[in-house]
Amino acid sequence: MRVEPTEYFVNNLRYIIRSAQETDAKNLSEVRLQIDGETENLDREKGEAFIDDSGFKQIIKEDTESNSNLFLVVEVNDRIVGFSRCEGSKLKRFAHKVEFGVCVLKEFWGYAIGKNLLQKSVQWADSNRIKKISLAVLETNDKAMKLYEKLGFEVEGTLINDKILSDGNYYNTILMGRLHE
Repeated sequence: MRVEPTEYFVNNLRYIIRSAQETDAKNLSEVRLQIDGETENLDREKGEAFIDDSGFKQIIKEDTESNSNLFLVVEVNDRIVGFSRCEGSKLKRFAHKVEFGVCVLKEFWGYAIGKNLLQKSVQWADSNRIKKISLAVLETNDKAMKLYEKLGFEVEGTLINDKILSDGNYYNTILMGRLHE
């Protein structure tokens, strides 16, 4: 599904959040690879589960055609610096919910990009009769958890020792959800 582009101006940075287009595929492949190498908050290490241009084109095409998927990108001066996805299920028993994921290049942290991607996704979900948004967050990512809670998400559970990070230690994954009545 597509949404109208929205322009933001935060801390002297102007950016646009808009629906992904197939012409974004090459940039998305490069940005995702870079982001995976910048933080351990995500599931992948750099280069793992790599998605090339054609893979992103297919995802964008499917998300655009689906009423239960939303693929947003953040653009700064014609450069993609982050993105988010809401992915629904084709199964009837799960048709009321979507899974949310977000990533932003480290140099663009602190500009409310993640917050604005999430808010735009929540608005889209609420206006499209989606009853639940679910997400998973690493237990050490306090900033993200506070943001999610501020936007109505609640902790639903904990996956114990779910991830092993570069320090060799295991960390929990926190499952969160937001219900729309």
